[in-house]
Amino acid sequence: MEVLKKPTLSFWQIFNMNVGFLGIQYSFGLQQTAINPIFLYLGAPEEMLPILNIAGPVTGLVVQPIIGAMSDKTWSPRWGRRKPYFLIGAIIGSLCLFAFPSSPVLWFAVGLLWILDVGNNMAMEPYRAFVGDKLPEKQLSLGYQMQSLFVGAGILLANGSIVLFQYLLGDESIEVAGEIPQWLYYSFYIGGILSIATILWSVLKTPEIPPSDGELAEINHSKSLALGKRIAEPFTEIAKAIKEMPSFMWKVGAVYLFQWYALFIYWQYITPLFKLTMGYSTSEAASQSAQMSLTYNIVTMVVALALVPLTLKYGGKKIYALSLVGTGLALFAIPFITDAYLVLAPMVLFGIGWAAMMGIPYTMVSKVVPQDRRGVYMGILNMMIVIPMGIETLTFGPIYKYLLGGSAINAILFAGVFFIISAVLAMRLNISKK
Repeated sequence: MEVLKKPTLSFWQIFNMNVGFLGIQYSFGLQQTAINPIFLYLGAPEEMLPILNIAGPVTGLVVQPIIGAMSDKTWSPRWGRRKPYFLIGAIIGSLCLFAFPSSPVLWFAVGLLWILDVGNNMAMEPYRAFVGDKLPEKQLSLGYQMQSLFVGAGILLANGSIVLFQYLLGDESIEVAGEIPQWLYYSFYIGGILSIATILWSVLKTPEIPPSDGELAEINHSKSLALGKRIAEPFTEIAKAIKEMPSFMWKVGAVYLFQWYALFIYWQYITPLFKLTMGYSTSEAASQSAQMSLTYNIVTMVVALALVPLTLKYGGKKIYALSLVGTGLALFAIPFITDAYLVLAPMVLFGIGWAAMMGIPYTMVSKVVPQDRRGVYMGILNMMIVIPMGIETLTFGPIYKYLLGGSAINAILFAGVFFIISAVLAMRLNISKK
């Protein structure tokens, strides 16, 4: 397969192509901070939070690699290769965000989460491949760290809106069981608008690179297949890609197993933690959780691009491993701080870690996978994210209840240990083409 020579892009061209990530990550920020409090408002017991969040892992496991494989075999002179998929995903996500705060009962909210995750996963994976498609190797680090910046910005806006509306409109003295407070509605409405608007910005501002003659012939061959074979082709391509996957990606999978298991614990149990350590109501704890996310995403925005020269100088694996250690130390500290302001300090380390997690692995993987199969391999990389999340949703409820004594403090410390293990495994990430 011939390799196209890609032009070097300007800073603002790379900026524009990543703007759509702002809307995707705003939605993700609401999932991190607002969804579990909504489940609690609607009567979910704490030990059920992991299993109620299984939508993310399952839809990610199914949707992302299939959409990745399909986008590899897609080309439209008008719409491009990746853009049709993340545009449709953004529309689905937007509709769900408008509907979510009106959920009348728990099962309705859980069902909406499933649909929302389908939309977000449909948008996320082609976007990762889109950046790799456009940039020459020397700019991959800047491209993916720019995505990391927008990850921070999107989640920052989501959590900032939660804190703002809770401050302006919330009444902590009134918390009605079975009802979602009205101050939470507005953050979801903003997300519904951003989901579409930011994706459209990137779609309209950034043309895709046409496929090479060899790639186009492969795409046309795929279109000529019978319907049954076309439906089966993405699954065949995923299986083939996993069989031929570079050994480097298996090592990334080992890191991700512990890293994402730990992150899912943090997002699920940070609100229950503050109810325990600070005696907060659900509303107050949700607001404090949003402030934590607000803080670490500010740090992520500040340090995301600064990591580019550091990774070039010291190597991606060292910066990545060090950032994971810092995230683990942050989680060891949080349960023992009972001051609402001092507890924000560990989020500096968490934010540095989050910036590294959202950029460095994608840069490293982009360098070792075939250009014409980047979509399917980015989907497989995201499978390595959702599989640990799925394992967590199925296993951590019993661990929390029976092994950790139903204590959110122990849950956060458990997550800290997993981050340290992931840091040790990250030191094995030596880039190889095999």
